[in-house]
Amino acid sequence: MDNPRPEKVAVVAEVRERLSAAGATILTEYRGLKVAELAQLRRNVRQAGGDYRIYKNTLVRFAARDLGLDGVEELLTGPTALTFVDGDPVEVAKALREYSRANPALVVKGGVLGASALSADEARALADVPPRPVLLARLAGGLAAPLQQFAGLLQALPRNLAYGLQALIDQRSAGSPAAAAPPTETTPPEEGA
Repeated sequence: MDNPRPEKVAVVAEVRERLSAAGATILTEYRGLKVAELAQLRRNVRQAGGDYRIYKNTLVRFAARDLGLDGVEELLTGPTALTFVDGDPVEVAKALREYSRANPALVVKGGVLGASALSADEARALADVPPRPVLLARLAGGLAAPLQQFAGLLQALPRNLAYGLQALIDQRSAGSPAAAAPPTETTPPEEGA
């Protein structure tokens, strides 16, 4: 930009700061949505932990270039809005998906997760990921399962020893009483008797 206006420089700085601070950013096309529908979309996204903002594509391009975000510039065609995610990107992606089911005019174009660009399919796939608490519970269960198996194995050793000893005792007592008694010394019978 040759000799940019201070307002534009401020917007580029704001977008750059928001892009770098956000855990994820999802880009959508909002062509055909009315003002009331956009207001409802903003409320839904805000409840999920995001912020739905509309900027000029050229200013977003400058901010993305400054941050070195490859792959974002080709997404900035047509009316594009940025959804900045401060919390869980999965929840925001689910809110966008739910809204787009009722309003097909909202189209997910792609996004940025960390420092890498996401395609439209990858950004939509975020909505299919289970929420963070579920993932943490699965991880904890996966870590606990081998420990529980090991604890069961350690409990089985003395239990099996006790069962074996009890079976040996039962076997000896089930036989004749003489078999259970210790052997005694007997004198051999005399020959010829």
